[in-house]
Amino acid sequence: RIALANKESLVVGGDLVQRAAAASGAEILPVDSEHSAIAQCLSGRKDEEIRRLILTASGGPFRTLPAADLAKVTRTQVLDHPTWKMGPKITVDSASLMNKGLEVIEAHHLFGLPYDAIDVVVHPGSIVHSLVEFVDGAVLAQLGTPDMRVPLQYAIGGERHWPLETAALDLVTAGPLQFEPPDLDRFPCLRLAREAGRAGGSAPIVLNAANEVAVAALLADRLQFVDIPGIIAACLEGSDPGPVADLESALAIDHRTRREAEALVAARRP
Repeated sequence: RIALANKESLVVGGDLVQRAAAASGAEILPVDSEHSAIAQCLSGRKDEEIRRLILTASGGPFRTLPAADLAKVTRTQVLDHPTWKMGPKITVDSASLMNKGLEVIEAHHLFGLPYDAIDVVVHPGSIVHSLVEFVDGAVLAQLGTPDMRVPLQYAIGGERHWPLETAALDLVTAGPLQFEPPDLDRFPCLRLAREAGRAGGSAPIVLNAANEVAVAALLADRLQFVDIPGIIAACLEGSDPGPVADLESALAIDHRTRREAEALVAARRP
């Protein structure tokens, strides 16, 4: 069994990873809180019972910020996540909704559902970690206070719920559970990720590499937050989403995309 905490490995090489897992008999268990939630909801269920998966997103620090103000946000503001304490790269991805886009691709590979059966809703409270809708209309959700120890223990503990000292969820004091659709006009990275996932082949590799270069440039004060989607879109438009035969091919596409993205970042600098 492999407890997988690195979503990028499935984004970049999902088909390759799954083929290797099938050949070796390995089982991949997700550590991401959203995918762990889905795995818990799907426990013991048959594929034909599932209608769709619903990933929840906090919406990041700019969920209610007007579009005109996104051009003014600072690196410090980008790194101030309202719910989770994470590393800088994933915090930027959360603010842009790219993290949720990567998780859509990850869910596709982990659970084998088509992209049309994987939805995203914004849930600012981060209490509902994800949901599964079944063909009879029933919906199961996994709820809990935000604590990454829970999905981590579930994965490495053999998909069992072991005793763990975490803050108990009090539904009375938690208040109303709020849900809303993601704003793809203000946060186009989620749309770009979905398009890359549907295109398949090399497109997710290009998406991931371009995003990593753009995020690194933001963290180095070489790029504005609002410029991240443009770098990614330009790299995707200039690529051919052909099949990826092996790891060497994937790495070659990754390296080429990083060079192209670096050139685009350099061209945008004042």
